Amino acid sequence: MGVTRLYKAIFEITRAVNSSLEPEKVLHSIAEKVATEMELKGCFIRLLDRKGETLKADASYGLSERYEKKGPVEVSKSRLDQEVLEGKIVSIPDVRKDDRFQYPEQAAEEGLCSLVVVPLTARGEKVIGVLRVYSAELREFSEEELDFLKCVADLSGLALENARMYSALKRASELANDYIYRVDDL
Repeated sequence: MGVTRLYKAIFEITRAVNSSLEPEKVLHSIAEKVATEMELKGCFIRLLDRKGETLKADASYGLSERYEKKGPVEVSKSRLDQEVLEGKIVSIPDVRKDDRFQYPEQAAEEGLCSLVVVPLTARGEKVIGVLRVYSAELREFSEEELDFLKCVADLSGLALENARMYSALKRASELANDYIYRVDDL
């Protein structure tokens, strides 16, 4: 994947982040752009639940419905995700020879060969989920591609933070308006 193409993809993803405050819509757009621009089988974005025990599916592109719905990823059962949630980028050239998956049979049925998992952070430090990309062929990801994926994961975290803050401000505004109406009724 050429550097010019990576820059164009970053530009398109940034536009998607700025176009909506709906997290589902933005994350789906990001997953689609990453998978198509990097010519991958698919992309999956999973976010941690409140307890930090489970990675839930939030957006995906290119994967079968059966694979998407195989179940939540339990962090305690996935050594791969434990490493990523510590802030590491994990790249596996041949997932068929790696035993860190929680769902190895489903990955084999889906035809997944190579994988990269990147931590998705909020405010540049707290890991709130993971971004996974899958190749149907054996593939070594370049340093530029890994940097690109880290940038996309950071943009995804930023999009989620923007949506969270917007939702909090909207709720605070609604509460303030309710209070004003009640005071005016007195």
